[in-house]
Order: sequence, then C-alpha cells, then structure tokens
Amino acid sequence: MTSVNTPPTHPSLPAVELRVPTDEDAVHWHRVFNDPDVMEFHGGAPAELSVYEELTARQRKHHAERGFCLFTLLAPADGAVIGFTGAQPWPWDWGPAGEIEIGWRLGRAYWGKGYATAAATAALEAVRAAGVRRVVSLVDARNERSIAVTRRLGMRHVETLTNPMWQRTGHCYRLDL
Repeated sequence: MTSVNTPPTHPSLPAVELRVPTDEDAVHWHRVFNDPDVMEFHGGAPAELSVYEELTARQRKHHAERGFCLFTLLAPADGAVIGFTGAQPWPWDWGPAGEIEIGWRLGRAYWGKGYATAAATAALEAVRAAGVRRVVSLVDARNERSIAVTRRLGMRHVETLTNPMWQRTGHCYRLDL
C-alpha cells in the first residue's frame, strides 16, 4: 500500500503519515466522522457506512489512475486512523467543475494540532508530482478552521458561491502549484 511519510514542514507542524485508503478504512472513517461537530459543514448528519465504502473505493481508483487521492491520515503516535486529507477531481457539476480539489476532514479529537495543514502540505506534493498545476478548495463560509488551513497553505479566495445541496455560502480558494 502506498504511504506518504513526511517530517514536519514547519517546526510547529507535526509529522504525518498518509496512505491510500484500504477497504477497512471505510469503517474507520465512518467511526471517526460519526460526530455532528465533524459533519457540521458536510451536510450536518453523519453518513452511512456505505458512503465511506464507496468513497474509499473511489479514492483507490483515483490513486491508481492519477497518483493522488483523499489519503487516510494516521495518528503519528499510534497509527490510528484520524481522518483523511488529499485531493480528487471536483465531483459535482456546480462550483469549480473540472478542477482538482484539495480537502481534509479529521476526527474532533485531532482538531487544532496542525494535522490538517501538515497532511494537506504532504498531499500537495503528491498532486504536484502527478503534474497538476492548480488546486481549489471549497469551504463553507462559516468554517473558520478550514479557512485558516487554506491561508496556511497559501491559497487565495477567488469566488463566493452557494452550495446547492445545502443552500449554504461557500468560499472557493485556489492555489497555483
């Protein structure tokens, strides 16, 4: 299984380990994300296990075809699954259609520790290596933590739009690689 281990990119960021999602990671993602706080900006309600089974399978396909995906993020201390971080083609016909989106989602216990920024930085290296020259991130306008990650990555706000699935305002950020 492909794994991306990175030393801290900045002294204040933790080292992270990313891997291509396994079948078992669907269960781990379901468990870690089964929290209304985690899902607040992703539809509000925790998703069914079948959603993560499809998502992990799609990510393995993306990695095989493109060299990047939404990687499983592992805790440095014990290797526990704490979320995902990575990139994938924007999956809808609205918003930044045709773009590669970078994103992250972590279990509540792992917020505020630098994992999202460190892991997104590592994922950007896989995206660059695959020849992608630009990424976007669509963030709910109220999600201050994720907006802060886009800033730490050097992304710039390029558009404000309404997410038609949840009727919420989102900000689209872009980063030239």
